[in-house]
Amino acid sequence: MAQHAGHPGTDTLDPPEPPHPHEPHDPPHPPDPNAPGHTLPRPAGLLLDFGGVVFETRKRPTGPDELAEHVQRLLARGGYHHSTAELRASFASGFAALKHWKHSSSRRPEPTEMSHREVVGDFLASDLPAGPRALLIAEASGLLETISTTISDHLIRPGIPELLAYCQEASIPVGIVSNAHSGRSHRRIMREAGLEPYFAVQVYSDEVGIRKPHPRMIGLAAEALGLTPDQTWYVGDTQDRDVQAGRRAGVAAVLVTRSHHTDNPPFAVVHAADATFDDPRGVLAALRASHSPTTQAHLPYQPYPASSEPPTTEARVPYQAHPASSVGEGSALLIDHGGVISQTVTVPADLEAFAAEVAGQLNRIPGDQTTAEEILAGIAGARADHKEWKRALLAAHQSDGTAIREVTAPQFWGSVAEHLGRHHTWFRAEAEDLMQRYGRAKSRRKVRPGMRELLAACAEAGMQIVVVSNTVSGRGAVRASIEEHGLAEYITAYVCSDEVGLRKPEPGIFTEALTIAGANPEHTWFLGDKPANDAAGALAAGIAHRVLITGGSTDAAELEAALTDGTATAVVDSPLELVSLIRHRIAS
Repeated sequence: MAQHAGHPGTDTLDPPEPPHPHEPHDPPHPPDPNAPGHTLPRPAGLLLDFGGVVFETRKRPTGPDELAEHVQRLLARGGYHHSTAELRASFASGFAALKHWKHSSSRRPEPTEMSHREVVGDFLASDLPAGPRALLIAEASGLLETISTTISDHLIRPGIPELLAYCQEASIPVGIVSNAHSGRSHRRIMREAGLEPYFAVQVYSDEVGIRKPHPRMIGLAAEALGLTPDQTWYVGDTQDRDVQAGRRAGVAAVLVTRSHHTDNPPFAVVHAADATFDDPRGVLAALRASHSPTTQAHLPYQPYPASSEPPTTEARVPYQAHPASSVGEGSALLIDHGGVISQTVTVPADLEAFAAEVAGQLNRIPGDQTTAEEILAGIAGARADHKEWKRALLAAHQSDGTAIREVTAPQFWGSVAEHLGRHHTWFRAEAEDLMQRYGRAKSRRKVRPGMRELLAACAEAGMQIVVVSNTVSGRGAVRASIEEHGLAEYITAYVCSDEVGLRKPEPGIFTEALTIAGANPEHTWFLGDKPANDAAGALAAGIAHRVLITGGSTDAAELEAALTDGTATAVVDSPLELVSLIRHRIAS
């Protein structure tokens, strides 16, 4: 395992904090675990923080300028033009405010994490006008990943390769417990550094909806390994987040590897670590010196009383982009993805390979023997559950207006775990990553003939193009597919149900797309393939031109019925027919 540079990933999106003007809080020094006659209880599992433990973060001097240029290009896709100086200043203010929020959250006993859309909408882009702000909110997940891989570099800390190798040899499962605004970027860094195979679970705050010092962060990781917190050590680098979380969770030992955050906590912290080391080599020495394996470890402090379960991602209220108070005057094409831009091609081998990967991950937990066949059966059961859930929810919406929420990754993979009969906590911790990978594996896509010509014609006419899709994987299934087929240059933004939290036909998902495009619904076209989801939702949002296309999942009779009752305004067999309709409308 070599050092890995050039790929950042940390919860702290702002520059390192300067030393406090007052005297830093100096917690009491615990006994040295390497001193004669003193050892820590040997853990059955080891939990590590990401930044400051596995990786050392180094800010990239050119990062803020690179980020401003990236955001400038992103906004230009929607016809919004802002100088890099303006964007750099806006984001600098957002980072500063976000740092204060993190410090105040660390004082709370059980803090929750913000969604990607909240981080971008309420902090990073809060002073931008409605249109560009809505565009950045829609692209929040990818934007935060880009931020993490732009403003900082990361190096593997000394001793990490040896520590992970020792744990593997000693059958001590290892997990990550980290506050992060982009767990996806952290996973990518781990994979590219060659470290991912050593970890049995990775728990990131943006993926599970809570953040350290909430003790449940550690509880989730321990349970995913088949352990309890008091059977684990937790290694971090901060007093206010890591030491507090470890003590509240009741781990067997809390260790600190020193970073620029360690000696200057934002406020006085009552708890202290069992040992502080300059780097992870000290953790390895302490682990080697620890007693024989035991299932019950001494608790240095009483665990902090926590609620049995924290708020989860499925309990979150969808974060709205707050559309502009007045409609725009432009025209736009809002377009569905599956069945419209592209059509599905099923390749069973892709899903089988994915199931084998998941089983391999579970097999990193000592004693686990989950097979790929069991994973496939669990996915099949969850898909059936999801299909029935969608049918019932749409019926309720049509009956009494019940809000149509999208299934969350933890809900879907929780259903997989129910069918599997085990590993419920592991699937919850890994749900977001599993969903993105599943989105790529469950099917391949081929572009519908004539689609490139439609998108090019709309772009040439000055129309903004926004993808509006019901999907369980906006990044893995929708964006990746469009990028793969070379169509991304035409797309202004993506409004995906798994990111917004609402499914079509909820009008809010259409309204957000209109805000991004700065479009007047009277001048806007929507192209979909489902009358109940696509045409009905567009109608509720006031979109004038609601076109359905044949060749999707809806039979011809139902499409004609939607045309007859006015839900749809046109039915076409090819995207080229829509080109003709739009050109005729513009000409008239």
